[in-house]
Amino acid sequence: MTKTPMLDIKFIRENQDLVKTTIANKRVDLDLEELLDIDAQRRDLLIELESLQATKNAVSKSIPQLSEEEKKVKFLEMKEVDEKTKALKERIRPILENYDRLIALTPNIPSPETPIGKDSTGNVPWRYWNKEIGVVDPTKEPEKVKDIPKKFDYKTKDHIALGKDLDLIDTEAGVKTSGFRGYYLKNEAVLMQYGLIWHALKKMREKGFTLMIPPVLVREATLFGSGHFPGGREEIYEIGNPASLEAGQVKEHQYLAGTSEPSLLAYYEGKTLNEKDLPIKVCGVSSCYRSEVGSYGKDTRGIYRIHEFMKVEQVILCKADILESDQWLENMREIAESMLQDLNLPYRVLNICTGDMGAGKYKMYDIETWMPSRENFGETHSDSNLTDWQARRLNIKYKDKEGKSKYVYTLNNTVIASPRILIAILENYQQKDGSVIVPEILRPYVGKEVIKKS
Repeated sequence: MTKTPMLDIKFIRENQDLVKTTIANKRVDLDLEELLDIDAQRRDLLIELESLQATKNAVSKSIPQLSEEEKKVKFLEMKEVDEKTKALKERIRPILENYDRLIALTPNIPSPETPIGKDSTGNVPWRYWNKEIGVVDPTKEPEKVKDIPKKFDYKTKDHIALGKDLDLIDTEAGVKTSGFRGYYLKNEAVLMQYGLIWHALKKMREKGFTLMIPPVLVREATLFGSGHFPGGREEIYEIGNPASLEAGQVKEHQYLAGTSEPSLLAYYEGKTLNEKDLPIKVCGVSSCYRSEVGSYGKDTRGIYRIHEFMKVEQVILCKADILESDQWLENMREIAESMLQDLNLPYRVLNICTGDMGAGKYKMYDIETWMPSRENFGETHSDSNLTDWQARRLNIKYKDKEGKSKYVYTLNNTVIASPRILIAILENYQQKDGSVIVPEILRPYVGKEVIKKS
């Protein structure tokens, strides 16, 4: 049962048209009329319960002043009130459960700058970059956009061919060991992956983030708090030991997190912070697990869409101020862009539309990096502002300067995720002879400037 509404129910009642529009634009399976009807029933029954409790309290206070005969009458009345209360609680229980189920599905209102669209085709590119040209605004310099991707004057290979030739990636052995979408990273690919992670952690430390290695194994409540549940269950791996289940040793379900975001947020669950301590900036590094059921048939070749990977994630908790939170959104985007600029990889930033952004998002950017084998950009980073949508689920508050309690605003962003980013590195840095130049920032970790065939 939820402790607080995901959107304030009073706001929903007073802004029904806006909420209906948001439900439609975000393609959320929710009947607002059903929620409002359940809410009305809930309120009526709660008023009845409060009235019965008030009667009981009044009688309890009067008992000491009554005669023995009067007490007997009142005790009978109290028994009747208790029976009514018990019946009413039984009646309200399924209504409260239904209310909690529906309110948990209510989406956050998107920002005015968020494009309206049904799916990823509605996402709007608004910023491109490569080292030679710098930043390109496609609305002002559309002719320069075509020059952002790296050009080759020879036939290129994809990351799978490069990985096989240079003994860096083995998907055949990975599938044999792990099943569909399994893979092995080998040799310099391992060093590049951990070099990327170490470079990201150093950058986050310099930016004032607290570093954490959070739990990967999480409870259902943790995923509910971050908004990954109740929707999105098909993308989450559930952990179960049949022997433990049969023995009754497992009391709750546990899952493998697809990002460290839920664990980082849950660290502050139920806490009331001080305004002076905000913003709180945390960075988690972890293995991540996704079933990718929703992407069946997509990107089946290579290591673009896989079940397990490593990621450095940043999370910010800030004051309930939309301008401040949007500034942090931009700040996190700049950090992610700086990672790609450090690697000298061409990329673009997308403003994500309503139909592709998820129920809890207020505003969202994706950063896509150029991947020659796709002849397109591929997503490598995701940057989101969820205002107080997650904080309400997790009951994370702060006291402002006047002593009033408010829900914090939460944001999250990818610093680096690997091995997907290795696709862009291998394919953009490949040479005509089949070798791959190691990006300058990774050379101290890899120990060489060029990866050549043995």
